[in-house]
Amino acid sequence: MTTNVLILCTHNSARSVLAEGMLNHWAGRLGKPVRAYSAGSAPGGRINPHALEALARAGVDTASFRSKSWDVFTEPDAPRMRIVITVCDSAAAEQCPYWPGSPVKVHWGYPDPSNAVEGNKPAAFEVTRQAIGYRMLQLLSLPLASMTDAELQAALADISRS
Repeated sequence: MTTNVLILCTHNSARSVLAEGMLNHWAGRLGKPVRAYSAGSAPGGRINPHALEALARAGVDTASFRSKSWDVFTEPDAPRMRIVITVCDSAAAEQCPYWPGSPVKVHWGYPDPSNAVEGNKPAAFEVTRQAIGYRMLQLLSLPLASMTDAELQAALADISRS
């Protein structure tokens, strides 16, 4: 059975997109039954081009990526999430909608690479992509199918401290 993971940030334009791309990339490369999605509480309507470039340099196909609202994942026909990860502090502080199935929630905060000085943005996005990619590999190393929600919550919290 596939483990669905929803990654949230406010605008769904940078960090959540990097996380979605890297988790799906590594899951595919490692043959893991995990599917990542991303969304935002106030989507900006476009993905930051530096995020797309960083993912493309890592070999991630970004053709289908789009900025979308987290409301998409509250619909009756939406995939059922096992894990919800916030990657920006503002999204973590917001009142999230009700997620069907009561998924395990964790906050893995990253500084916003969009705030870097223009000339430093490519490097800032690359560093953020690498940091997120490392955590996604840690997530994929967990025995997700056999873990209880309490075990999963504890393991995700441990990853957040690494």
